[in-house]
Amino acid sequence: MAVVIAALLPVFLLIVFGFILKRTLMRLDTQWHGLERLTYYVLFPALLIQTLVKADLTKVPVAGVGGALFVSALAMSLLCLALRPALGRAGVDGPAFTSIFQGATRWQTYVALSVSANLYGDTGLALASVAMVAIIPLVNVFSVAVLAHYAAPEKQSAGAISMTVVKNPLIWACVIGLVVNVAHIPLPKLWHDVANALSQSSLAIGLLVTGAGLHLEGMFRPSLAASVALALKLILMPALAVALALVFGLTGSNLAIVTACAAVPASPSAYVLARQMGGDAPLLAQIITLQTILAAITMPIAIALIGP
Repeated sequence: MAVVIAALLPVFLLIVFGFILKRTLMRLDTQWHGLERLTYYVLFPALLIQTLVKADLTKVPVAGVGGALFVSALAMSLLCLALRPALGRAGVDGPAFTSIFQGATRWQTYVALSVSANLYGDTGLALASVAMVAIIPLVNVFSVAVLAHYAAPEKQSAGAISMTVVKNPLIWACVIGLVVNVAHIPLPKLWHDVANALSQSSLAIGLLVTGAGLHLEGMFRPSLAASVALALKLILMPALAVALALVFGLTGSNLAIVTACAAVPASPSAYVLARQMGGDAPLLAQIITLQTILAAITMPIAIALIGP
């Protein structure tokens, strides 16, 4: 337990630091909006590509780790859709449902990568890179489709939805990194020097941006929708992923990384997507804030229970 907490502590301290900076030294939203765009379109894609390029996928159980997380993310997505009628009868409208969906299925990659690296170094990053390929394309496609169907003011065509997915820089970064790795395409030293510099800054800045985006309003009185998203993401999702990982025969560090990746809170990028596509952004902000705070408790417990 102490080892797990030691690995998680720097991550959540950076999030807290970002929250403090937003309310003291950097109060303007435009400052954080610029950092958010820089991270989303430049720094984080560079990290994804470089992590996948450098990962020795021959030494990690790609099918087991990727399969467990892919199936768990798919199962959670389908479960949310199955719950839609019941949530509707409970007063949860379409935009609010999209916030539950994103809150239950999206994952905070900055936290997952940071924790994986702190726990297992390069091996942890390689395992987390497999998780990225398994989860990021799937949840982004589902999130865009759900928002277009349940929240968009005007129903979008299949072509428009496809274009939104195609323009996602995180999906492209996963594809590029995986192709370069599998095809053994040599990259010049200059690329590695630049990509490493961008990658090293991306996690710290991403965690600061995450902290800056936290909203404490209403956190002590979570709505029904927020409570459902919390239970699905912080309790059911890790349990589901661990069960599938055991079915796939994973143990040790492989099982721990699957658990960590499944137990992270939802990504702040979900909030940006909700604003762009008509989702209930204030509700999603509450969900992300509560998940981030509670994950500081639930993640160490989940990882420690299976043994790092």
